[in-house]
Amino acid sequence: MNVRQVRKKTKSVSNVKKITRSMQLVSAIKMKKAQQAAIEARPYQQELELVIKKVMTKVNVLNSPFLVTHAPDNAQDLVVVLTGNKGLCGSFNIDLFRYIANNVDIQNSKFITIGKKGAQFLSKTGGDILADYSHTAPLNNVTAVITFALETFLKGQYKRVFVLYNSYISTLKTEPILAQILPYKLQLDQKIEEKEYIEYVIEPSPSQIIERILRSFVEEKVRNAIIQSEAGEHSARMIAMKNATDNANDVIYNLTLLGNKLRQEKITSELLDMITAKESVEAG
Repeated sequence: MNVRQVRKKTKSVSNVKKITRSMQLVSAIKMKKAQQAAIEARPYQQELELVIKKVMTKVNVLNSPFLVTHAPDNAQDLVVVLTGNKGLCGSFNIDLFRYIANNVDIQNSKFITIGKKGAQFLSKTGGDILADYSHTAPLNNVTAVITFALETFLKGQYKRVFVLYNSYISTLKTEPILAQILPYKLQLDQKIEEKEYIEYVIEPSPSQIIERILRSFVEEKVRNAIIQSEAGEHSARMIAMKNATDNANDVIYNLTLLGNKLRQEKITSELLDMITAKESVEAG
């Protein structure tokens, strides 16, 4: 490798560094917006779950279509899979694919995909994709996804409905989560404390109220999963681009040292040639 080649390669790496640095900054801004959206949505979701806990004490579980399955035992599950549309985000999508391979019965499940990467993976692994909402903004598809999931679940086509996504934990960490959204189940840690219990007069009836609340809860669950997934994707891409920028800096530094070394060798060689020529002339 000569000095010209080193300079050309250094310039190419510098251009790549500019791109990765720009992508890092853009991802950081998008991640901050997604984090803010998740924080703002949290109080509503918490209060909604609290209302559900209180109203469910007045409801016969067998009377609500949202609380029991309507499908036979051999029916399949419906899974809403949230992934990214693009790569360059480290292991964000790969971790979710590995989780699907290890924890989801692909052959006995139907899928709704939000994200091109998930649709591509399921197509290659033989997954049956009923609907793909990868071509528009994810949050714009919440109503369509919930309507499709509710209609098919209430008709008894599917035994359970899940949403699978990468939950945002921190800038450096995401965790695949498979959350059941239908039928809704009151968790053991969601028992009503004595201080939370108040005798309510519910009109028109608890059974009618709980259906609307649970529909809102399911919709909010999917919306929150999308926000969590986007925050995790942007943070993963920001870290990946930061690592790429740091690597580019290291490569530029090493190429600069190599260029200086080659240039010094060239200067030294030219000086030796001049000295040798001078001594030859003098000797002659």
